[in-house]
Amino acid sequence: MARRLEELGPEWLVLHAVPVGERGSDIDHLVVSAAGVFTINSKFHEDARVWVGSRRLLVNGQKQDHLRNSRFEARRVARILADLGSVPVSSVLAIVGAREITIREQPADVAVIKATRLTKWLRRRPPVLDALTLESVRAAVTDPARWGTPPPFDPTASERFAALQREVKGAKLVRMAWGTALLVGLVGFGVAQGIPLFASYFG
Repeated sequence: MARRLEELGPEWLVLHAVPVGERGSDIDHLVVSAAGVFTINSKFHEDARVWVGSRRLLVNGQKQDHLRNSRFEARRVARILADLGSVPVSSVLAIVGAREITIREQPADVAVIKATRLTKWLRRRPPVLDALTLESVRAAVTDPARWGTPPPFDPTASERFAALQREVKGAKLVRMAWGTALLVGLVGFGVAQGIPLFASYFG
């Protein structure tokens, strides 16, 4: 997600893992442009089926709190920036890795988007902030006093995450190989014992 958002260009301000409060909570990504402020809650659901309604979101049939949490993040940022006047803060839920996303009804206050379409969606938002207000908002969101001191973004984090993904995929391939080897071994054993054994087993 960080790599994708960095493609937006220098006119966009993009922050990652913005800490809020004193309990270790953070906002995955915060984006500022002439189109306003966007809180982006990214959720990874590999090969899952995601269903979205106006009030609930299901992952493989199980209800998740993603919409509620996304709404809360946007409201929290709006409160933090309240002294700047009427600054629009929009909530975005970016789904990563899902096999299928079915939007039955898009929630009114949270934009649910497939991660691969996020930057295109952001670029299409119409401008709502004038140049002076935009500069004020950029200065505010980069002021550590409003959030606590955010950790510096680690430029190697995406590379390390990619390496972790490769390890996970490698482990899956190893498990598949062991499963195949076991199946071949069972078939070989059955052949050695004679076809009638398998015929009687499968009826």
